[in-house]
Amino acid sequence: MIEHAEAPARAAGPREEQGVPWVNPEIQHLVKWRDGDIVVSVPVKSGTTWMMNIVHQLRAGGDPDFECIYAEVPWLEFVPEPGVTPAELARQVDAMPGHRRRAFKTHSAPGPLPFQAARSGNDLSYVVVVRSPEEAMASMYPFTSAHSDAWLEFWGLDKATFAPPDFATFYEHVAKPLMSEMVFGFVDAWWPLRREPNVLLMHFADMKRDHDGSVRKVARFLDLEPADAEWPVILECTSFPWMKRHEHKFEGPRASRVPVLNRGGMVRKGKTGAARDDGITPEMGAEIAQIGGEVLSAAALEWVYSGGAVP
Repeated sequence: MIEHAEAPARAAGPREEQGVPWVNPEIQHLVKWRDGDIVVSVPVKSGTTWMMNIVHQLRAGGDPDFECIYAEVPWLEFVPEPGVTPAELARQVDAMPGHRRRAFKTHSAPGPLPFQAARSGNDLSYVVVVRSPEEAMASMYPFTSAHSDAWLEFWGLDKATFAPPDFATFYEHVAKPLMSEMVFGFVDAWWPLRREPNVLLMHFADMKRDHDGSVRKVARFLDLEPADAEWPVILECTSFPWMKRHEHKFEGPRASRVPVLNRGGMVRKGKTGAARDDGITPEMGAEIAQIGGEVLSAAALEWVYSGGAVP
């Protein structure tokens, strides 16, 4: 999240297709990209914060003392308060110092995200993470509910509408309408680009199965090979137990002058295979798979659910 402006200009209008007024993909089209920029592109609740931290720790050679992950890896689509324009936020991005490679978070895929192929003018790298759609939807409900009353009031949103009181209502009226575009459409946009040399497509389940190997894979892809002495700190700081103990660093304490999340709202369980325990019924699961089958090829859909080698 980009530091909020003290004297914002005209309002950046709500983005209805994203569902919330503090997300505006237009900002991404206004920034001036630099050689070496790193884009962490992940659907909602699919390992975004984890990969942001991995990229930051690799770039820093291990950094247990950072204050806010969003100060280190800004969220390109984020509007910190009503009245801030995309142009103002793009200027803040362009003013970032050049002593190290910049890294950014986005929930957008190519289309809303202005993808640049390798050797197209700027040497950009895209780290893409995908998670089982059932797990993503199950994790989305407690995350949505964790948004602070002050933040929702700040934007004029009703808590009961934004985060219904039970999971079944949330799934039917909030999650399911987003599945086709925000989850399966996201994968569909990246899938044809999965073999591009500046695109790394990873799966949350594989990251859980092999934390060490996954972090080293990202390091090789980004050409950010740390010294041997730095690896213990990097692996410790990117582990789930460490992130859970320091979860305040991942809740955007410097994102806005109003707290976005209640404490404990970002780093939750870090588990795989628990979607049914978290509210996804067999009927919901079948419906989610049907939606995915209407968007993705059979090979892509199978990979989205299970991970493994990218076909």
